[in-house]
Amino acid sequence: MTTKKAPLRMCIACRQLFEKKEMLRIVRSGDEIFLDFTLKASGRGAYVCNNSDCIKKLKKQRLLNKVFSFPVNDKIYDTIEEAYFGTK
Repeated sequence: MTTKKAPLRMCIACRQLFEKKEMLRIVRSGDEIFLDFTLKASGRGAYVCNNSDCIKKLKKQRLLNKVFSFPVNDKIYDTIEEAYFGTK
């Protein structure tokens, strides 16, 4: 009997593959952008690995704007940082 392979996703900051459950998922659904902790919300998803450098690079280079082709508010980047680092 074969074991099921874990789904892999690419981090938008470092471009490395990681298991889906180890990553933070950000979703764009219509004009709304939010963190998806269930990993199942509908909409266009982008993944960031659990690395502080990638979280910082995400904000510095405004990668969500590029991935979603949509102007992303600074509040979204701040929310992502707070979710990863705790309170600022």
